[in-house]
Amino acid sequence: MADVEDCQQKPQKTGKQHNVLPIWGNEQTMNLNPLILANIQGSSYFKVHLFKLKTYHEVVDEIYYQVKHLEPWERGSRKTAGQTGMCGGVRGVGAGGIVSTAFCLLYKLYTLRLTRKQVNGLLTHSDSPFIRALGFMYIRYTQPPADLFDWYVDYLNDEEEIEPRAGGGNATTIGTLVRQMLTKLDWFSTLFPRIPVPIQKQIEQRLAEFNRQNAPPAQAAPSYQRNNAGSNAPPPRDDRREHDDRDRRDYGDQDRYSKDRPRRDERDRDRDRDRDRERRDRDRKDRDRHRDRSPDRARDRSSDRGRHRHRSRSRDRRHR
Repeated sequence: MADVEDCQQKPQKTGKQHNVLPIWGNEQTMNLNPLILANIQGSSYFKVHLFKLKTYHEVVDEIYYQVKHLEPWERGSRKTAGQTGMCGGVRGVGAGGIVSTAFCLLYKLYTLRLTRKQVNGLLTHSDSPFIRALGFMYIRYTQPPADLFDWYVDYLNDEEEIEPRAGGGNATTIGTLVRQMLTKLDWFSTLFPRIPVPIQKQIEQRLAEFNRQNAPPAQAAPSYQRNNAGSNAPPPRDDRREHDDRDRRDYGDQDRYSKDRPRRDERDRDRDRDRDRERRDRDRKDRDRHRDRSPDRARDRSSDRGRHRHRSRSRDRRHR
């Protein structure tokens, strides 16, 4: 009877839909860089202080109080000057330094073998964005690549701000951080586990489809009610009324042009003064022209009289 019950018992499933999570990759190293893992395991903070923490909630409280950035090394603790190639510190190899509390606590979470419910508790935690970020990093390091998009899809547009770099000054959002984990391998001075090329293409396609579906809608043109003639033209604006209302608001019940009246009167006086000046100048020019012509006319008359008188005397002499 016991054998029949054992045969009828279903095998234990470890998919995402159940509380027990699978571990993908190297279960002994959590897929961490060997140098980072060695520094974590040799750190007094991990061996002494974190060894005392036995429960999930104690570790979450420690994350809240101690994690200030998401880089694997504490700021200024690595000596990489003069090193080149694979020893240049670009990809988390070469000379080590002081490993960060974030990566120590990330590995501590791994030693607890979190359940699906606990990981979801990290992702939705409201006390600190760093608690959420370590939950996303835990998924990226431990979960099968084919499940990553399903884990992250609900947080791709998350707007909560976080400063992942040591020293701050590079604020970003949880959504941007999650997208970076899906599309890039580099994580500051280390690497995430590599995603197989076919799965990476599927992730990029699903991400592009998500972006299309969640793109902000184009602003629609305003619709106007049809008037009695049946046209779709917008209702006419009463500009005069709007102008009068604005003048009434600015100047009260007084004449809305009273403010410009002194200036307008001054312009009128200047214009009249200019016209009078032009008229006087014209009259003066006419008088000067007449005065210039008068002596010539007088000389012409006197010469005509002298010529006429001379002719008369000559005629008188001939008659005599």
